Amino acid sequence: MCLISYLYIYMVWSSSASLSLSTSPTPGKASGSGSCELQGHFRLNGMHQDGDLILGGLFEVHFLTVFPELSFTREPEQPYCEQFDMASFQQAQTMAFAIDEINRNPNLLPNITLGYHLYDNCVKLAVAFRAATALLSGTDESIYNLDCTGSPPVIGIVGDPGSTHSIAISSVLGLFRVPMVSYFATCSCLSNRHQFPSFFRTIPSDDFQVRAIVQILKQFGWTWVGLVYSDDDYGIHAAHAFHQDVQGQFSGCVAYSEMLPRDNNRRDIERIVSVIRDSTAKVVVVISTEAYLLPLMDEVALRNVTGKQWIASEAWATSPVFLTSRLLPFLGGTLGIAIRRGEIRGLREFLLHLRPDRDPKNNMVRNFWEEMFGCTFSSRGMQGDGEGERKVCTGEEDLGSTDTAYTDMSELRASYNVYKAVYALAHALHDLTQCEEGKGPFNGQSCASIHTLQPWQVVYYLQRVNFTTGFGDHVSFDNNGNALAIYDVMNWQPNPDGSIRVHTVGVVDEAAQADHVLTLDEDALFWNFETKKAPRSVCSESCPPGTRRAVRKGLPICCFDCLPCADGEISNASDSIECTACLEEFWSSPEKDHCVPKEVEFLSYEEPLGISLTTASLFGSCFCAGVLAVFARHRHTPVVRANNSELSFLLLLSLKLCFMCVLLFIGQPQLWTCQLRHVAFGISFVLSVSSILVKTMVVVAVFKSSRPEGQSAIKWFGVAQQRGTVLVLTALQVAICTVWLATASPAPHKNTRYVSSKIVFECAVGSVLWFATLLGYIGLLAAVSFLLAFLARNLPDNFNEAKFITFSMLIFCAVWITFVPAYISSPGKYSVAVEVFAILASSFGLLMAIFAPKCYIILLHPERNTKKAIMGRTTQKK
Repeated sequence: MCLISYLYIYMVWSSSASLSLSTSPTPGKASGSGSCELQGHFRLNGMHQDGDLILGGLFEVHFLTVFPELSFTREPEQPYCEQFDMASFQQAQTMAFAIDEINRNPNLLPNITLGYHLYDNCVKLAVAFRAATALLSGTDESIYNLDCTGSPPVIGIVGDPGSTHSIAISSVLGLFRVPMVSYFATCSCLSNRHQFPSFFRTIPSDDFQVRAIVQILKQFGWTWVGLVYSDDDYGIHAAHAFHQDVQGQFSGCVAYSEMLPRDNNRRDIERIVSVIRDSTAKVVVVISTEAYLLPLMDEVALRNVTGKQWIASEAWATSPVFLTSRLLPFLGGTLGIAIRRGEIRGLREFLLHLRPDRDPKNNMVRNFWEEMFGCTFSSRGMQGDGEGERKVCTGEEDLGSTDTAYTDMSELRASYNVYKAVYALAHALHDLTQCEEGKGPFNGQSCASIHTLQPWQVVYYLQRVNFTTGFGDHVSFDNNGNALAIYDVMNWQPNPDGSIRVHTVGVVDEAAQADHVLTLDEDALFWNFETKKAPRSVCSESCPPGTRRAVRKGLPICCFDCLPCADGEISNASDSIECTACLEEFWSSPEKDHCVPKEVEFLSYEEPLGISLTTASLFGSCFCAGVLAVFARHRHTPVVRANNSELSFLLLLSLKLCFMCVLLFIGQPQLWTCQLRHVAFGISFVLSVSSILVKTMVVVAVFKSSRPEGQSAIKWFGVAQQRGTVLVLTALQVAICTVWLATASPAPHKNTRYVSSKIVFECAVGSVLWFATLLGYIGLLAAVSFLLAFLARNLPDNFNEAKFITFSMLIFCAVWITFVPAYISSPGKYSVAVEVFAILASSFGLLMAIFAPKCYIILLHPERNTKKAIMGRTTQKK
């Protein structure tokens, strides 16, 4: 864009330059001397005031430029301007007022008088360039001092208000480091110090403007917005910055981005309005000048496009063109940002005291006077204008009786920026004059001289100005020549007469703390909706905690679906992009918005399963105690004494321990219970099975001793040998348990592998090998006992206990064979329940199979509990 501007500058410069320098002898001058003479003049509207130092100014006083046709058969005529703008003339007069105020201030630039040369650019680059050329070269007819000493015609320029004009003019002024302070050019491209080294401005850059608009969007949560912008430097650069900031600052999205046509093509306008109407975005951001925007708003009204919240850039946020009753239904409630409004004391009086004169250099004042009072300064007096005759201007007409934008002090925005620009140049010059020789900033620590002042020296001090206006605003420039950004937030509200009034409802101040950049009085806002509340403008509603955002394919990031977090994951904030996994000992709540401690699962005494197993354990223990009491009471009876009553008592005691060890498997695992449960279980069962094994061996030994060839067998298996056998077999299990506890002791373990949402609190066996050894040893003894009992099952009835042992061992082996797969496949606490059930089942099997028949005889048929009865059965069989 800048390259195009340079080419355009070159063409305009080449075609419009009518200044040339010539050296020619002048009468009355010594030979060898020369002079520079103007060979032509630009027809420019301007205002002049002499002074020691001159400031230039460029203003848009006329709206329209008329360029005569070029026939190239005679000297081209100069263009002329039409349609006078009162507001812009007020801005030009504000510069004159500021210079007058500075000249009267004894503390600012004492003994130095500032003057000004102000020109009208007529909103055309060609005219603006002619005016800039006139400011740079001066307008004196002849210059005789050719030694290039003294100050240039102007030492700084206030203007140009247009971004495109400022880009073109500043590109040339920057080559000579002539300072240019614009009061209305906002294009962010002008912040490039390499291309525009001497450009400054008192209006914030579009970068700041865009950030201010984004602050408003962020305040109301409007993440889905449309963008309409003008096809010029102002709109294009601002639109680019808007796209970046919307996505970068608060993850917003632009639903559509439409450029307003330069030629106001109706078909393009209709298409843009259709896009605005059909879009789901309720908010429309418009960055454009009013000239581009007028056709669009006419079409909006024609199509009755309502229900949209408009956001206005500073170029049209206070424009009176749109403040009509016709546009109220569509533009009412518009929010916009406007240049900071200021107050300038004494300006109104200065404006009212303006008087025209006959100096041709001040023809701008005469144009203003003729426009204001509908008269003419023409020497021909009364003239016809096609509609009547215009009276002659006297110059004494009363400005106090007029009511136009010229005397309106309620909206001093651009004028206030002009005021600050003039004072910035004045403070730079003042700081320059305060330099002490030998302490200066230039080569050799020198200072600038006011008599040989160069523009680049002013740039140095202008970059460092720092002052406060009478209104209280701080003025300084950053490294890119931008002023501190501060905007007023405007709201378009209805007037009683149906028109629109612009009301200030807040401030955007970039210099404020991060949390106070935007200050907004929301109670004072007018919303043009049925709800009278701020609209919602989002592509997708916010995802609540417990969900995450999943972007819809092919759509911007603001368009998404809300997916619930997976089990074990949470999101505790709205619009989370991803869910966070809970720590190992935590699980997601049902709402998936926070982590809760996992439920700890173990076989407890409070749950039905635990209560049932505990009851069975206590019942079995009591049953053993009851049987033990019966046997103790009838210990001298044949049934009890048969087959070693001592082993019966030892078996009952071991079975009681088996029932009681079940209680170690129930309840929250602790180190001591984990270590003791398998030890108690293993030793108790070995004691039981070894007692049964010895009983079986006694049966076999007694049977053999009853025969002549085996009478010596019983002496080798007496009471001492029986006790010793039980002791040795049990001691071997004790040794296994001791080594197990010493090498890999069981310990409590929180297992999360079975169920992710729970912690299974269990006892880890420590060593599977030793646990298998413990069970294998019990199984070996049980198998041997079963084999011996099975072989002795056909002995005579008086030795028929072998049948009961066979049956009990069959139950025992069946239970523990089925235990292994059931234990492995059961998760969590149910594996413990399986082990407990196996202990109880095998214990009850041994108890019932061995002792139930004997208790039946002892309690229900005591007549059979005699030696004779037992011997009688044998005799009968014989």
